[in-house]
Amino acid sequence: MKNSRQKKIMELINEQNIETQEQLLQGLTDAGFKCTQATISRDIKELRIIKSLDGFGSYRYCAPRQGEHEKFDNRFRVIFRECVTHIDYAQNLIVVKTMPGLAAAAGANIDALHMATVLGTLAGDDTSLVIMRDTDSAREFCNELRKMLD
Repeated sequence: MKNSRQKKIMELINEQNIETQEQLLQGLTDAGFKCTQATISRDIKELRIIKSLDGFGSYRYCAPRQGEHEKFDNRFRVIFRECVTHIDYAQNLIVVKTMPGLAAAAGANIDALHMATVLGTLAGDDTSLVIMRDTDSAREFCNELRKMLD
């Protein structure tokens, strides 16, 4: 539900001139989502949505600038290179082995990607389990994670 709602938020701000959280809430309600202003506020923060001046002197919600996204990617890569020791998958599950005590950090960083194919993560001390939507998604994401370690 959260991924669907956040995907719809991105669609709304890209297709419409959304200036307020109330307008965003109305757009979500019209699309069949039941949520509160507090939920929208959290989604805006997680998606790193910003308010930007449009060409007509008012502010509207926009997707994050590319530079901000690149910083996040670099941070993600650094954390993975420093803490991950092994990655493998079986069917729709990816097992991420880390240095002791760092599995939660690896899982939190994967969750922060907000990928529609990632259903969630579970972390222990040195192992994080990534639950993917299907086997193909697991294979592709596992291969991408492996490339980050090289």
